[in-house]
Amino acid sequence: MGNLWNKEALSRLLENLKKDYDVFAPRLYAGTGCYSDTDIVRYGIIESFDEIVWDEKSDYSFKEALLPISDTIMYFTENSVKIPEEKRKRLIFLRACDLNALKRLDEIYLHNGPEDFYYKNIRENAKFILMGCSQSFKSCFCVSMGTNQAENYDGYAHPAKEGLYLELKDEVLSSYAEEISVPRDSQEIQYVKENEEAVPIPETLPEDIASHEIWKEYSGRCIGCGRCNFVCPTCTCFTMQDIFYRDNEKAGERRRVWASCQVDGYSDIAGGISFRKDQGERIRFKVLHKIQNYKNRFGYPMCVGCGRCENVCPEYISYIECLNKLSAIGGSSHE
Repeated sequence: MGNLWNKEALSRLLENLKKDYDVFAPRLYAGTGCYSDTDIVRYGIIESFDEIVWDEKSDYSFKEALLPISDTIMYFTENSVKIPEEKRKRLIFLRACDLNALKRLDEIYLHNGPEDFYYKNIRENAKFILMGCSQSFKSCFCVSMGTNQAENYDGYAHPAKEGLYLELKDEVLSSYAEEISVPRDSQEIQYVKENEEAVPIPETLPEDIASHEIWKEYSGRCIGCGRCNFVCPTCTCFTMQDIFYRDNEKAGERRRVWASCQVDGYSDIAGGISFRKDQGERIRFKVLHKIQNYKNRFGYPMCVGCGRCENVCPEYISYIECLNKLSAIGGSSHE
């Protein structure tokens, strides 16, 4: 059971939440796209619920609201190390595919060996509102991946004629709405029931798939820009950068920065050795990790079918078509 919130009530709720939370949601950034005079939808702190974009898929995932692209994890001098002050709590609006991606991030950062200290601190101070999806967007294949519905959310919302249908399941979030009078209502959760196309997921692949000729096509097409990694909600790789201050070369900060398995330098090791120099080999590594290697470890694919990599590639390399080819080789769940 949720509530129907009008504009005035939503404004009061947001003011209450902002006392303790940075509220993130997909919003429009006019004129800031990759190309001249283009817009982009990405995550940012909202000042009004009217800023939330419901009728378009965000070009970037929710991940940058949870894990900044560049994040200082410590300050150092020649004699001491200091951890940054704890960040403000975060409330993040996200769709079902991205909420399923959060589960994948948790597996890697919290359950794949020792817990990641920095991720855990941010994760424990974040809450998530599931955004209703009334339609499938371009290149989405969440139904094929089983990520069109989600669980373990702190609240749910979708647009309504009266303003916004909002259900706050979490008791802490509900406390911010205690003094706001809004009518009760019960509406079904909106979720995508069918995508424009069904994408077959490879169930079995031959042992020699790593050397298969399927990857040769991408050697000459991929330019190694890494954009597919940066828009992906489940990519977890990062590198470290040490920054030394000009006024004191013995002091500085260490930053954790997103990394891409598709760019030069990712697989460099001591001795001048570099693995996977060929772009076809890099795409092979990424794709098989998303739909085979991760599944072998955790029991389900890493990919959530958001289709962002499909939309962002400047060389029009189709991840969906790659899955189609792999399924033809090894058989799929749709056969």
